[in-house]
Amino acid sequence: MDPISERLRQRHPQRIDLSLERMRVLCAGLGDPQDRLPPVVHVAGTNGKGSTVAFIRAIAEAAGLRVHTYTSPHLVRFNERIRLAGRLIDDEALNAILDRIEGVIDLGGSEATVFESATAAAFVAMSETPADLAIVEVGLGGVLDATNVIERPLLSVIAPVDLDHAEFLGDSLHGVAVEKAGILKAGARGLIARQSETAMAAIEAAARAVRAPLTVMGVDFDAWADRGGLSFQDQERFLDLPAPALAGPHQIDNAGLAIAVALELDLPESAIAEGLRSVRWPARMQRLTGGPFGEAAQAADAELWLDGGHNPHAGAALALALAERQAKASRPLALIVGMLANKDAGGFFAALSQSGAAVFTVPFDGAAAEPEALAAVARGHGLGATPCASVQEALTRALRLGAGRVTICGSLYLAGEVLAAARETWPD
Repeated sequence: MDPISERLRQRHPQRIDLSLERMRVLCAGLGDPQDRLPPVVHVAGTNGKGSTVAFIRAIAEAAGLRVHTYTSPHLVRFNERIRLAGRLIDDEALNAILDRIEGVIDLGGSEATVFESATAAAFVAMSETPADLAIVEVGLGGVLDATNVIERPLLSVIAPVDLDHAEFLGDSLHGVAVEKAGILKAGARGLIARQSETAMAAIEAAARAVRAPLTVMGVDFDAWADRGGLSFQDQERFLDLPAPALAGPHQIDNAGLAIAVALELDLPESAIAEGLRSVRWPARMQRLTGGPFGEAAQAADAELWLDGGHNPHAGAALALALAERQAKASRPLALIVGMLANKDAGGFFAALSQSGAAVFTVPFDGAAAEPEALAAVARGHGLGATPCASVQEALTRALRLGAGRVTICGSLYLAGEVLAAARETWPD
């Protein structure tokens, strides 16, 4: 565990307790930094919100803007969560801000959770560093997420909504969408990804209640893969753009949502094109060639991919991405899968049941599902599955059996452990 994460875990409760009262008290003690941010693009959703943030940042930076971002979770180091004007916050600055936060708590502010303290730290850092734009990703839900103390965003963005975190958000798609739509604010336009009818109805009702105008993918604008590139069209223009650098058909929709945001920000087409070419977002269908795992795959003339998707919707996106690559160049497939014990492993494997992949299940630090139990779930969906003691063992087995395309997937925590194995693969 990196030093900043260890400090937060030792000093603050690790529970998830959705509420805004503690966060408001903490922010008030810090001088309400959330009210002194650069113009904010607030991003919620179940899947794709991190990629959408990455696209928006890449486009805005290509346009010459200084951009802050706050995202979660991190993969290797806590510092990845807070990017100030293009650079990850350093330990010295972050520790100084955490000293201030702990001072407020010690003076009688209510005890803040790890995520609340992290969010407050991001707001302080962003408010004290000059920038043109701040992109803030919701952690969990929306209505009671710590980031939702932001009362006056410039834009509210909702990526695709699906079921996840049922223990906190429930198992009703309508209810989950209501939570996500809690970031919509009066006077701030909502940019909405393609949604199911159920989710869209909840989002529209929430928008009417707060009088937030909406711009909706599939109605007011759209994006699609076209002749090796990406086409975007809204009510006023048609853009012929390069394909996004992030792999997978699902990234077309994420890119389209980010383009709609960029046009609301009046960013030029040249910056949109450059942002699509230059965007990077680790552990989202990331090709690994370095580090011990990437080098082992290279030595066996195999592709190695890393993806942190961990719910049925993400499993479906992964299945499409793999099918696309198989259609271009078929190779024996293997999946190395580790998942948190509270995730819908059945739904994840159901989405991949037609892939024909050999599955190897692995543990990781934390509340991971037991490899034997996870393998049993995979077998229940028609996939051959072998439990392994580690990613190293799983990769060795897969390569010995002739796998030519291997994907390590199922959890961002697992992805973080893989990237942490070598300094050259740390996100920066």
